[in-house]
Amino acid sequence: MTTTIIFVYLGMVLSIGLLSNRLFRGTGEDYFVASRSIGPFLLLMSLFGTNMTAFAILGASGEAYHSGIGVFALMPSGSALIIPVIFFFIGTRVWALGKKHDFLTQVQYFRQRWESDGFGLLLFIVMIALLIPYLLIGVMGGGLTLAQVTKGEIPQWAGGLLVCLVVLTYVSFGGMRGTAWANAFQTMVFMVLGGIAFFVIVDKLGGLDNAMAQVAAKHSNLLIRGDHISPIKMLTYTCMPLSVGMFPHLFTHWLTAKSARTFRWPLMFYPLCIAVVWLPSVLLGIFGHLDFPGLKGPAANSVLVKMIDMHAPGVLAGLLAAGVFAAIMSSLDSQVLSISNMFTQDIVRHYRKDSELSEKDQVLWGRLFVFFIFAVAYGLSLVSARSIFTLAVWSFTGFASLFPIIVAALFWRRSSKVGAFASVITVAVLWSYFFFQGWKVPGYTVGMTGVMPVAVILTASAAAMVIGSLMSKPPKETTLEKFF
Repeated sequence: MTTTIIFVYLGMVLSIGLLSNRLFRGTGEDYFVASRSIGPFLLLMSLFGTNMTAFAILGASGEAYHSGIGVFALMPSGSALIIPVIFFFIGTRVWALGKKHDFLTQVQYFRQRWESDGFGLLLFIVMIALLIPYLLIGVMGGGLTLAQVTKGEIPQWAGGLLVCLVVLTYVSFGGMRGTAWANAFQTMVFMVLGGIAFFVIVDKLGGLDNAMAQVAAKHSNLLIRGDHISPIKMLTYTCMPLSVGMFPHLFTHWLTAKSARTFRWPLMFYPLCIAVVWLPSVLLGIFGHLDFPGLKGPAANSVLVKMIDMHAPGVLAGLLAAGVFAAIMSSLDSQVLSISNMFTQDIVRHYRKDSELSEKDQVLWGRLFVFFIFAVAYGLSLVSARSIFTLAVWSFTGFASLFPIIVAALFWRRSSKVGAFASVITVAVLWSYFFFQGWKVPGYTVGMTGVMPVAVILTASAAAMVIGSLMSKPPKETTLEKFF
C-alpha cells in the first residue's frame, strides 16, 4: 500500500508538470524563467520549496540524531532572519536588473557588470562544481526514502533513478512554469504531511512531554547545546544562509517574479515556513534515539523514514513518505533547470559564433542538458556514501563564500573584474583546501577550534574583492551608468 501511494503521488506531480506545458510559449525566456510571470504565492512556495531539500527533512533529522537540539540554532534560526533580508536587498535588485537587461543567468549579469568574458567562464565552472553535491542530496534522499519504506523491495539505486526520471520528465516538458507549479504543490504537501508525521509519531510515543522525558532520561545531552556544538561554531554557522545570495536556482527564481511587489510574500512568510519544517525534523531526529539507538554516521539519514515506517504503517506511511519525496523533488527540479539554463545561455548561446541561437534551439539545448545533468548526478549518487547534512554544508560553504561578489556587483561602483577574479579564485583555493582537510573528519572545524571553514573563506573572499578592486582600474563609466 505504501509503495502504491508513493507511485500515485509521483504520478500527480508528473501530471501537474506536464499540464503546464499547455501554456508554454515556445521561447527560451518562457522555458527558463516562465516569461517573468510568477505571482506572490507561487514565488514564496518556489523559493522555500527550492531551498528546503532533503537536507532540511532527512539531513536535519539525521544531524539532530547525533548532535541534539542545538542543530536548530545552526541553520534555521539564522536562515529565518538572514534569508528575507537577502530577498529584500539582493533579490529585488536582481529582478529589476534582469527585467531591464533581459538577463536569464547570474553569469550574464556578472559578465556585463565587470566587462569580462573570462570571469563569467570562471564563475560558471566554480558554481557548477559547488552545485554538484547539492544535486546529490536529492538523488540520494529519494533512493534512501524508497528503500526504507519498501523495506528494501525497491533498492536505493532504483529509488534514486525513479526520482530522476519523474523530475526529468516534468522539467523537460514544463520548464520553469512546470517547475513552479510542481514546487508549489510539493511544498504544501511536505509542510502539511510533515506536521502530520510529527503529531502522529509523537502521539505514538506517548505525547510530547513523555517523549522529551524519555530522551532526557536516556540522552539528556541531546536536549541542551552541550559539547556537540560550541558557541564559536554556532556563531560562524550564521554565515551559511548567505549562500542564498549566490545559489543559481534561487537567482533564477528571482528573475521569474512578475514585479517587485511579488517579493512581499517571501519576505513576510519565509521565517514561518522555516519553523514549520525544521522544528518537527529536528525533534523527530532526537526522538529517533528512543526507537533506533546506535545509528552511526550516514545511517542516521534514514532515522525519520524509519520512524514513519514504525509508527505510521500502511496508508499514512505512504502519505508521509510522499511528503519526504515532495521535499526532495521540489529542490532537485529547480537546481537542474538552473544548471541547464547556465549551460544553454552561458556556454552554447554565448560562444556560438556563426549565428544567434534561436528560441526553439534554446529550449532544445535546455532539455538536452537537463537529461545530461541528471545522468551525471545519478551516476555520482551510486558511489557516494556521505552524510546528507555534510554534503549540504560543504555546498553551502562555497556559495556563501561567493556572497561578497553579488554584494560588490550591486552596491560598490568601484569594484572591478580584478577584485572579482581574486575573490572567486580565493574561494576556490581555500574551499578545496578545507574540503580535503575535513571531508573525512566528522564535525570538522578550522584547526578544530570550532570556527567553521565558511567564516574563514568568506572573510578572505571579501578581502580579496576589496584589495583587488582598489589595486586595479574601475569599470568604464558607461558600464556603471548601465547598472547604477
